[in-house]
This record gives sequence, C-alpha cells and structure tokens, in this order.
Amino acid sequence: MERRTENPAPNSSVGPLQGARILVVEDDFFISMELESILSEAGGEVVDLCHTVEEALAAIEKDGLSVALLDYRMGRETTEDVARSLDRRRVPFAFYTGQAEVDPLRAEWPDCEIVSKPARPQALVKTVADLIGRNAH
Repeated sequence: MERRTENPAPNSSVGPLQGARILVVEDDFFISMELESILSEAGGEVVDLCHTVEEALAAIEKDGLSVALLDYRMGRETTEDVARSLDRRRVPFAFYTGQAEVDPLRAEWPDCEIVSKPARPQALVKTVADLIGRNAH
C-alpha cells in the first residue's frame, strides 16, 4: 500500500475532482499507476493505492474518503468485502474491471457504476465525479 499525502504534480487549474480523496484498489501495478495519474491530473488526491484486499480493508478505516475505484478480481480474491465495507461507511464506489458482467457483482450491487477495462481517462474521471456529485446531495 502506498500512502499519498499530496498530489505528485499540483494542478494550476481546478479539475473536476478537486478536493476529492480517492481510494484506488487495483492489483496490477501499471494500471494502478495510470489510475493515480489520471485522477491526480483531474484534481483528485489518491490517498491510497492498494494492491490487495487486505490493504484496502485497512485503508477504509481512515476518515475522509470521498470515493473509491475498485478492481473486482484481485488474484484469487474479489473486492466484494471492500465494497461492503465502503457501503456501510456510505463511501461511494465504482468497479473498474474486466469482469463487468459478473453475476455476483450485479446481484449484490445492481445499481453500482461499473467501468469496463480499458476505459478512456475522461470516462473514469466522469464516473468518479458523478459518484461524488450524487453523494453530495
């Protein structure tokens, strides 16, 4: 788990995710780094990059998360427990996964946002911004 305390490259303009504290749960190192870059460039602060379910469950204990972006399948595990914990804490989340039509995923979270891998950066930013916007109302 990598802890982030500030954006690696502060933006001079306000992005659509300005002020958002984002948890990213992704087991692929390169995809997680790409997600961090995309979300940071949009003004978000990636507070944790988690590469295991265990790391993600520990990261959720922190206060102040705005939103989370979860890969569904993490090796032999899934992030279902992470999603349940986020849901209990009322932290909005979306799945970013190649497993977009997994039956258990749709059965438990029929209204959850699911972004299929690979996705354009604009689609990821819009999804995260929409989740934050819905949660603010």
